[in-house]
Formats: sequence, structure tokens, C-alpha cells
Amino acid sequence: MVVEVEGVPLHLAHPDELPIRWVGQEEVMRQLLAAWLVVDPQDLPMNPRLIGKPGVGKTTLAYAAGKRLGREVYIMQATVDTRPEDLLITPVIEGESRLRYVASPLVTAMLRGGVAILDEGNRMSEKSWASLAPLLDNRRYVESIVAGIKIKAHPLFRIVCTMNDDASTFDLPEYIHSRVQPQILIDFPERDEEYAILRENLPFGEEQILEYVTDFLQHAHAADERYTARDGINISRFAMKLLQLEGNRFDRVDALQMAILETLGQEALRYVPRV
Repeated sequence: MVVEVEGVPLHLAHPDELPIRWVGQEEVMRQLLAAWLVVDPQDLPMNPRLIGKPGVGKTTLAYAAGKRLGREVYIMQATVDTRPEDLLITPVIEGESRLRYVASPLVTAMLRGGVAILDEGNRMSEKSWASLAPLLDNRRYVESIVAGIKIKAHPLFRIVCTMNDDASTFDLPEYIHSRVQPQILIDFPERDEEYAILRENLPFGEEQILEYVTDFLQHAHAADERYTARDGINISRFAMKLLQLEGNRFDRVDALQMAILETLGQEALRYVPRV
């Protein structure tokens, strides 16, 4: 799709279509939807950030919330190499002496009134964050130096930033910190929620395998290990594949312990359930 802004044709990105839904922890979903709410004609939506350990479901929550609103959802992956033009508009050579201007997923969401997920936003440099400053306050626009245009956000546009709680990220500049609020913390799920997450992602999984892996994850959480449901999904899948391939060579516990060892390493075996 192509739209014209101030006489400049922009080629838009496609929305993300993922077969996922949010399971459990409805309180954080409620907080996110509340942050996006507009309660008065003079009010504006907030720009929340979701914070938690890698793998706890921040992106899944953000995507599911956007879908609950019935909106298109666009995921913009941030890295240490993300430049301002990557966040906004990228020029692409098209034929001889011609440029095509390609809108990022974020700018596409702005124009179409969708939901933008800025994934792992605290991996970006301050220079990249600075290009988003006017979008994150009451101005609600960005300026593309590359295309020479100002782009205003659609009234229905919403944004959420996911941020990992680990040592591999940057601290946010203070002027950005105050613009991406509230801060919504996502912690490890309770046992029944964690089992439901595994079951949602592995509907074909054997009950004994999913129960075992849920117990493993809960033991690890109690010791404040950073293992997550994503790890549990990988362990369960690998164990099922080992059993399928090897037949009678493994019983379930042997296959599960090998899957834990090969997925997370020797240290993880201290949290295997007693059977």
C-alpha cells in the first residue's frame, strides 16, 4: 500500500499476523489497556513500557492487547544498530535516479491507526530515541529528515515498548524515560498459568511432559533463576522429539532431563522435579 504525505509517496509495511494469544496474568493486560485508554476529548493515550526478564511474554502481551482492540499490530525490532531512519523512513533506490521511500512498521502504524510494538527498546541508542521524542509527548508526530516531511499520528495510534530486565541494555535518557510511562512489570507466572501457557503453545503435548516441565520451571523461579516459559516450551518440544525419534531408548524422565541439559546446561539439572 502507498499513501502520500506532503506530496511524498510512502510505501507502507505489512502488519504482523501471529497465531498467539495471551494466557493468564490478566492484571497486566488490564493495566496495558488502561494506559491506552482515552477518557476525555482533551486526553491522550499513554506510551507504556513492559519490563521483565527475556522470555516472560512481553511481546505476546503487547500483540494480544492490540488484537483485543481490533487493530492492526506492527512489530518494530530494536537493536544497538537501529538508526533514526530505520525507525521512520528508509530510502530505497528504485530504477535509475529514483528513490522509493519505505515507511517503517512504526510509521505505518502511525498512519493507519494501528498498534506499534517497539520491541526491546532499551537496546537502542539515545540518537534513535531522540527521533521519537515528539511522537511520545503531546505533539504526536515524527519528522523524517530523509524524506523531508512531518508525519502526524492517527488518533487511534497506540505504542508500547518492551524492555528486557538484563545487563545487555542501555539506560533510557531521562527525557525519554518520562515519556514512556507507565512502567508495567511482568513477572513469572503462577503454576496454573505457566501450565496453561505450555498447553496453549503445545496443544499436542503429553500431559506428563507438560506437568514435569511446569514443575521444573516453578522450582527454578523459586530460586530466582531466569528460566522462562519460552525455555519450557523448547524443553518440552525437544523431549517429545527425542521420544519420537529414539522410541524405547528413553523413558520420559530420561528424555526430559536430556532436553533440560541440552537446552539450558548442566546447572539447570538442579531444578529437575523428583519423581
